[in-house]
Amino acid sequence: MTMLLRHAAPDDSGFIARNILASQRGPRERGWFDVALGWAEPQCLDFVAGVATAATRSWWHVSHFMIAEVDGEPAAALCALPATGTGVAARAAIAEVAEKTGLSASELAAIFRRSAYSSGCWVQGGEGDWLVEHVASQPEYRGRGLVQALIAQALAAGRANGFGRASISFLIGNDPAERCYTKAGFAFAEEKRDPAFEALTGAPGFRRFVRAI
Repeated sequence: MTMLLRHAAPDDSGFIARNILASQRGPRERGWFDVALGWAEPQCLDFVAGVATAATRSWWHVSHFMIAEVDGEPAAALCALPATGTGVAARAAIAEVAEKTGLSASELAAIFRRSAYSSGCWVQGGEGDWLVEHVASQPEYRGRGLVQALIAQALAAGRANGFGRASISFLIGNDPAERCYTKAGFAFAEEKRDPAFEALTGAPGFRRFVRAI
């Protein structure tokens, strides 16, 4: 196996879109974009690929992603960036792509309304944290150390940018993710649970881990 770690490029938008959906779903059938958009997977992937290359650089933008390739094929990815301003940028990126794709104001409002289901239990790093998110590996490449290599690269980038702490969040019940992040040196910081969120997704809420970098 020949592994290469590299920064994502605009041409990777399709792979990054699949990575984002997979990371948001975890072990569940639907993730944040599935619920917020309310569309079939092909339409969700097209929209998320647009967000990944939008002028607004949200945490879904290709510029924040690193990819692990195996024998020349993209196999795993994650994003790493400062936590500051991620929520505002995410909303702006969705609005930008909605306008480009011809969605009406009422359709955009419905997306934001549906997306609010996670607000009661979402946890994210503090404004001074280096954020590692949207971590996923293609099923056929799991167990090869790709995610650990990507996390190490992401933490090195955080140190190089002057950050002292990294934060990562995941669905409660995503045991493989929890084991992976523990192996990478992260430890429990907080969790939030919400019965309404659990009724919709099957997951009790979100858990956040942190580590010094």
